[in-house]
This record gives sequence, structure tokens and C-alpha cells, in this order.
Amino acid sequence: MPELPEVDALVDYLDRELQGAVVAGVELASFSVLKTFDPPIDALAGLTVTGVSRHGKFVDVDVDGIHLVIHLAKAGWLRWSSAFTDKRIKMGNGPLALRVRVDRGDGPHEGFDLTEAGTRKGLAVYVVRDPADVPGIASLGPEPLADGFTVRPLLDRHMQIKRLLRDQRTVAGIGNAYSDEILHHARLSPFALADSLDEEQVERLDASIQTVLREAVAEAHGKPAAELKDDKRTRMRVHGRTGEACPVCGDVVREVVYADSSLQYCATCQTGGKPLKDRSTSKFLK
Repeated sequence: MPELPEVDALVDYLDRELQGAVVAGVELASFSVLKTFDPPIDALAGLTVTGVSRHGKFVDVDVDGIHLVIHLAKAGWLRWSSAFTDKRIKMGNGPLALRVRVDRGDGPHEGFDLTEAGTRKGLAVYVVRDPADVPGIASLGPEPLADGFTVRPLLDRHMQIKRLLRDQRTVAGIGNAYSDEILHHARLSPFALADSLDEEQVERLDASIQTVLREAVAEAHGKPAAELKDDKRTRMRVHGRTGEACPVCGDVVREVVYADSSLQYCATCQTGGKPLKDRSTSKFLK
């Protein structure tokens, strides 16, 4: 799933490509991806893109005051093309969900496709007059890279820190991958309870959020959309590295598997050398 650094870089890329372009048309290949009906999606045609911005993991394309808002979910992605044919896409069950054609002065042959792999569909598109009309945006927590952000006031709840970091109502933009990376950098167990952290641990967590996310944003920016997912994978230190050596201590990276996801961690760096049971409700092995 693309998270804050990749979405931020994608927004920067799209803003450069789309600013000043006229929307020539929006073609749906999947009715289920469109979550709104007013304004109609056809209202975007003929209008000019005035900017692209980010809200958490949401991409917001401002088209003369009407907003095309995109959430890529777990398996969605955006692919830019400079060579669309005149043939319109058809409705179907393939990975292609939506196409946006734009005209930058030489015809409607450029734009982007939204695609989604797999059978579990979560890709979502909204056409709204105000981004706050999207429920997921209206409920977002604070942006972790905003000036003055600190995690301290968010830790007053009795929940695992891994779950808290992933909760978009608590902190915007952090998902499964970067929560693993942040907790490894902060030397904290993913099962540690938020309201049990001492002052030193809170300071480490605050610093790690800034360090990990800012470094990732800097690495991702400037890359075209096609390279962002692979680039993310190469930068992970523990996430997706089960069985490999921890780059800090050399211990093996371990995994906890859930019904629909998993987390990775280093026992030496994060849990005092004690492996975690492979169950979402487990504590340390006895």
C-alpha cells in the first residue's frame, strides 16, 4: 500500500504533469470504484487542473474547484501515459478501473490510469466540491510532518503502538510498512501499549517518526510514478524482510502474521531478544 512518502512524491509528480492541463474526459472501467454521484464524474470534462495536493494517503486533484480525490488502498496504483489511443476503455473485470485523459495543448493522448491488482477491491474515487466531503479525509488525524507535530498527546489510549500508528484517525499517512520501520528505528516493540511508554521511549518515537518519514520523502521525491513502489521496497530495513539480517544488529528479522497482513521486527533491537508469538492477541513467548 502506498503511504505518506510515496503518495507525497506521487502528488508532486502529478502536480508537475497536470498543472494547467484540460481534462478531456474520464472513462470508467469499474462502476464500483466511484463512490460519489454529485457532482457527476462527467463534470470534470473541459475544466483545467489547478493543482494536486495530499491529505494523508489521499490524492486530491483540483479541477477548477471540483476535486477528483483518489485513495489507492492496498493494491491500487496510478500509471501515467503519454500515448493513449483514441479508443475508449471498456467496462470489465480486469485491473484497469479508471482513465483520466488530459490535453496539454497537443490532443487528449496523455493522462493516467488507475489500476488495482487482486480480488479484494478497495480503490476508491470521489468527485466532490470540498475534500472534506470525503469521509476518510474528514476523519483524518494530524499530519506527522506538519510543523509542531508531536506524538505525545496521541498516546493516552490503551492500545498497541503499532495499531495506533496505523490508525488514520490518530495519525494521517502512516501504514503497515512505515509503522514497522518507525518502531524498529525507535527500538520499540510493536505490541507495546501506547499509554505505557516512558518519557525516553516517547522521545525516541517522536524522533523516529520524523527521521524515517522525512528520509523516505526525500528519497521518493523526483521519481516518476512507475518507480515509486519498487523504490519503497528497496529502502525498507525490516518491513518485508522476514528471514533476512537486521541491518543494525545482524539478528534475523522476524514476522507476526495476521488474517490479512503481517508485521516485521527485530527481537534484539525491539523486544529484548524475546520473539513475539505469531498471533495478533499474543504477548511475549514465555
